[in-house]
Amino acid sequence: MDWSDSWRGAFRIELRAEAMGLAWRGWPVLPGTYPTGSQWAGRDGVEQTGPVPVHRDWVDRIGTKPEQVAAWWTGRRYSLLVATGYVVDAIEVDAELGRRVATVLRSTGVPVPIAATPAGKWMFLVNSGQELSADLAGRGDIVLHGLNSWIPLPPTPFQHGVVHWRVKPEVCGWSLPDSQVVQEALVEATRPDHVVELLGSSAQRLVAADSF
Repeated sequence: MDWSDSWRGAFRIELRAEAMGLAWRGWPVLPGTYPTGSQWAGRDGVEQTGPVPVHRDWVDRIGTKPEQVAAWWTGRRYSLLVATGYVVDAIEVDAELGRRVATVLRSTGVPVPIAATPAGKWMFLVNSGQELSADLAGRGDIVLHGLNSWIPLPPTPFQHGVVHWRVKPEVCGWSLPDSQVVQEALVEATRPDHVVELLGSSAQRLVAADSF
């Protein structure tokens, strides 16, 4: 992504404002590395992958007061990371599965905050502290971010786009759902008959569209 100086400054201010807002709500905010070409800057030297916490002692900085959080974003457009395992956990899946899970959740009427990355990952935000069930833990396409992990939140930049909300936390009043809610939706969305049903519904919509 090509950033002019003015856009860099404006984007840093937006990242700083979002970080402060989350910190005031008690979310464990961390500054992360940011993209520079094909690499990630922010630590000493550059990283090949990211975003990762800028501070190597990031665990010791969990719970930093909002005023200090604001100071972190004074000079650079650091990525906005949240440490998981304390207030929030995240269940990460690819976009295709994420859409199916979101469809199941909509049918139940339970709003769940969902963030999506330009790399095609969807993250369902839940209350921390619960492990994946045995049905889900062995799947390579489902990742639980809990203790000793973190996730990027909007508007964290990537090389080709920014992290964005599919469902904002405001929709559920900043009250995170229990992990079991998302896990049950995952089990439903990965049932073979459910996938066939969704494919059939999509085909019917295409036929209906072609009839006009």
